[in-house]
Amino acid sequence: MRSTVRQDIGGPLPDGLETAIRATAGDIAALLRDVSDTAVPVPESEWTVGEAAAHLALANELMADLALGRERPYGDGTPQSLAAANAQSLAVFGERGAKPLAARIEEQADAFLNAVGDAANDGTSASRALVTPLGSMDTAVLASYLLTHMLGHGYDLARALNRPHMIDPDRVGLCMPFMLSVMPYVADAAATAELTARYTIRLRGGRTAFGVTVADGVVGVTPEPTDRPDCTILIDPVAFLLIALGRRNPWRAIAQGQVFTWGRKPWLGPRFPSLFTAP
Repeated sequence: MRSTVRQDIGGPLPDGLETAIRATAGDIAALLRDVSDTAVPVPESEWTVGEAAAHLALANELMADLALGRERPYGDGTPQSLAAANAQSLAVFGERGAKPLAARIEEQADAFLNAVGDAANDGTSASRALVTPLGSMDTAVLASYLLTHMLGHGYDLARALNRPHMIDPDRVGLCMPFMLSVMPYVADAAATAELTARYTIRLRGGRTAFGVTVADGVVGVTPEPTDRPDCTILIDPVAFLLIALGRRNPWRAIAQGQVFTWGRKPWLGPRFPSLFTAP
């Protein structure tokens, strides 16, 4: 059964999102421009730096096309289909040079924002439902998706190159429209099948709080805290995004004091990440 989500997102991009997209693309490009060997492996990945950068360039181009309203089939949203689509796209795109890929990542991020701006100018941005690999989204959620995707792979590149990553609480906050939209879509049917639970998730610093309910295999997400939650999770924003994207072990984050849980059923807290498959 398809999960449900309720949001109030539409119209122009949220404040700071355009700037964050440009800055993140620029940060990734800056990482790559000094790289002489793109065959360096990405930790905990089958890709090299060159392949991860090529994927980012192609993904930004895909997002720009989607923002224009073009249909670009790219798997069916499952991890297996997305992995197959990624492999196919990399097989036919041979560029692995650091500087050309750095330039293309920035160019396609700009192309995306130009497409968003054109849609806003002609008055179609608020009403359009854009078809993406992870379901239908409006322009603001798609822009949040682009930022989230770049941050995840930018983090991978930074680790591979032993450089600081570019994820910070402000950028995580701008990822939340996409995260709230996609969480029901990527819920693990087996993990949620026999669970009934009400969660409130709070990002440390008071930036974001949202609710998640699980019942009869259906996951619902609301952009405000759940009434009478069984479990409240307080989590560092950067840790939240990294865990959600499958880049950090939840137990490590708990051990480092980045996650706290309380409520009538606090033991539901550590189970929460296992309810979803990283997008």
